[in-house]
Amino acid sequence: MAQPVIGLTLDHEPPGGYSKFPWYAIRENYCDAVRRAGGLPILLPHDPDAASDYLDRIDGLVVTGGGFDVDPALFGAATRHPSVTTKDRRTSFELAATKGALDRGMPVLGICGGQQLLNVALGGTLIQHIPDEVPGCVAHRQPNPRDEPGHSVRIIAGTLLHRITGAADLAVNSAHHQAVKEAGPGLVIEDPRHRFCLGVQWHPEFEINEADRRIFWAFVEVARG
Repeated sequence: MAQPVIGLTLDHEPPGGYSKFPWYAIRENYCDAVRRAGGLPILLPHDPDAASDYLDRIDGLVVTGGGFDVDPALFGAATRHPSVTTKDRRTSFELAATKGALDRGMPVLGICGGQQLLNVALGGTLIQHIPDEVPGCVAHRQPNPRDEPGHSVRIIAGTLLHRITGAADLAVNSAHHQAVKEAGPGLVIEDPRHRFCLGVQWHPEFEINEADRRIFWAFVEVARG
């Protein structure tokens, strides 16, 4: 069967560091995880007007994470936490690409911030800063390296994620300060109305366990058609 083409969204940085001009970035393990699962990764620049053209050329969409937040105004929040930082052009592109992909029945995988974006795209809201809204929470920005577990998550029986991983509990890494507050209508951070619409709040591209690898394998298999 043909190798499915998987589009991955990029992060964006202003001038400084790598270049004196604006630049895109992505960790190579995102691409490596797609390749190991049998897909061909391609990278998607932030052009909201071209989102449909990119979707014409790919078979599946991965919305990656990054060190920024979705603008709270996009999910109806009346206030904005001081910790919130946005990358508006990236978010505009990711919203257009995500909605367009789902309209086409294309598989979508949202990772960490991509999971939050997916929830907002489907009508949900976000906790803007976990330590201020969830007393006594675990460390969601783990102090140990990201290729090690930070805490465990429970997986609801009967969900797509449960069928993929075969696990009720899973040790995951954790690198975020926001999270889903109210899931969009009909969501359990996956949308059963679509063939594959899944968001995870951790980074399975680090492949710290077999379940992480299974997420990418299942996603690419659906993209294969």
